[in-house]
Amino acid sequence: MTSQSSATPLLDEPQMVLRILDHIDNKATDMGEETWVEPVVNYQSPDRLAAEINLLKSRFVVFCPSQSLANTGDYLARNAAGTPLIAVRGEDGTAKVFRNACRHRGVQLAEGQGCKRVLVCPYHGWAYGLDGRLKNIPHRAGFPDFDAEANGLVAVPSREVNGLIYVCQDGADDGTNDAASLDVIPNLIPDGYELMTTEEVEVDANWKLYLESALEGYHIRSTHTQTFYPAQYDNLTVVEAFGGNSRVTYPYQTIERLRDRPQSEWSTNGRLTQVYHLFPNVVVSTFPNCLQIGVLEPLGLEKTRRHTYLLGDIGYKDATKAEAMKKSILEGQEFAKAGNVEDVEVVVSAQQGLNSGANTHLTFGLFESAIGRLHAGLHRELG
Repeated sequence: MTSQSSATPLLDEPQMVLRILDHIDNKATDMGEETWVEPVVNYQSPDRLAAEINLLKSRFVVFCPSQSLANTGDYLARNAAGTPLIAVRGEDGTAKVFRNACRHRGVQLAEGQGCKRVLVCPYHGWAYGLDGRLKNIPHRAGFPDFDAEANGLVAVPSREVNGLIYVCQDGADDGTNDAASLDVIPNLIPDGYELMTTEEVEVDANWKLYLESALEGYHIRSTHTQTFYPAQYDNLTVVEAFGGNSRVTYPYQTIERLRDRPQSEWSTNGRLTQVYHLFPNVVVSTFPNCLQIGVLEPLGLEKTRRHTYLLGDIGYKDATKAEAMKKSILEGQEFAKAGNVEDVEVVVSAQQGLNSGANTHLTFGLFESAIGRLHAGLHRELG
């Protein structure tokens, strides 16, 4: 599998439609240059999992969309690569991320999402500002030698780029870690999109098995007989690389209605889904008038938590139109969720199959080149 570390231009809308129509006419699909063979031990080794988690800590990875922190004081607290973190929108409008632990006894300051002007530890009431500074210690006289100025919340290097907040837990925030890898990621969130829902689910499978199910269309007909297959195509995708990342495009059969229209009128909204794999553990999936951001957090060799953020085009001034769009998006997401249930079933089955000992390696074919790129990237980073 050839690695691609430099930026590669992605197809524009007319180019994408022409590529898809050519594949339809020729009963073809995008194909990689070679297959990828991945040892099963890389899904089962505790040492490998520890190395993967360390990789998630050492790179800038998506923590949440900016819309999760739309207003001053908004916060989102969750674990990332096993570490409790909290992101907050400060008084100056910037997003900051801290380790979610009081400097007194280490208790987490908040859970989930909410809005506060001061973060107060629920154990002894130590209070921190949105900038992380320690503002108050109840009964301060009991800590005569404690340096409050030096014991604010511990910041984690973060960047806010194109509507996404990234964190790098083990990086330096002194300019030595400039997040250059983020430069190749296009702006994926259209203007006006607002956060609609936030969900968490746990899947009894290795995080890579779960991620792999999003990166190929070879399984559409077999797995999604009652959901995606009637609307899409079996084994017809366009696969592109940008840096160490991938974009996999899944066309809907309605795209053929563009054949008799001039290119100036072509629009792919509602005619395809695109899955952006942001290496290593994030997928951004587009749907009509909305998108999902999915962050996969490994909890163990056979357990993964997916954090899903749904953003949609619901910011209309007309309340009736906004409500109608919201209803349409949520109805469409029920369809997408049904397809995800089918993916989870086969992924859990694949995990059980790995445990049977039948295979020593998994082979990913020419149709599955985005999966090969995932593993090539891990191989490159981990050795």
